[in-house]
Order: sequence, then structure tokens, then C-alpha cells
Amino acid sequence: MPRWIPERLCYGAAMDRTFLALGAVLAGLAVAAGAFGAHGLRGRLAPEMLDVFETAARYQMYHALGLLAVAWAVARWPAAAVAGWCMLAGVVVFCGSLYVLSLTGMRWLGAVTPLGGLAFMAGWLLLALAAWRG
Repeated sequence: MPRWIPERLCYGAAMDRTFLALGAVLAGLAVAAGAFGAHGLRGRLAPEMLDVFETAARYQMYHALGLLAVAWAVARWPAAAVAGWCMLAGVVVFCGSLYVLSLTGMRWLGAVTPLGGLAFMAGWLLLALAAWRG
């Protein structure tokens, strides 16, 4: 494992179970958010804000599935845990800012959203790196 990665981020108690649980919870919440957007918000939000909400739910699901992949990978390559933390941060920042933006219209959150996107990209790259280096 690279020296720059704090050991507690990779070797905590059952990291594979942590990421499996996080992925499953986030996937379930993404389904609920998608249903809420499709049935509860249609007609209440402007169409462009509904699209923003749906984008958040879609990316939350993608990265919930990514966390399931991290759960599998971290048992083989502990450094993959950092990828999972990046994906989780991406869900909070990217999806969270889009959810709040779509529901409140607070446009300044659009400036925060790309930071979550960077966390998503870092997560996928770190997962690939962990697999590559074994």
C-alpha cells in the first residue's frame, strides 16, 4: 500500500462490509429518490430542475454500484478503500448539491458540484490503480 494513504482508511474493521453496506444503502436511497422525482416532483418542479434531480439520482445509483465493486476489491487490494471514500464523497458533494439545487433553486451550488465530479473520477481511477498494482 502506498505510504501516502493513511492505514486506518484501508484496514479498518471489515472495510469490505462497510463499503457493501454503504453501497446497498445508497442504491436503495437512489431508487427512492428516483421514485420521488418521477411521482412526487413531476408538476412541482420546473422541467430543467426535475432533470437535475434525476441526474443526481442516476449518478447516486452508478456510484452505489461502484461502492459494491469497491467492497469486492478491498478484500483483495486494501488500497482500493481510498477509491470507496472518494466515491462516497462524490455522492455527498455531487448528488447532494444537485438535490439541494433542484429543490431550492440555490444556483450557487452549481459551483460546488464539479468538486463531487472530481471525487467520482478520482474514485474510479484509484480503483483501477489498486487493481493494476495488486
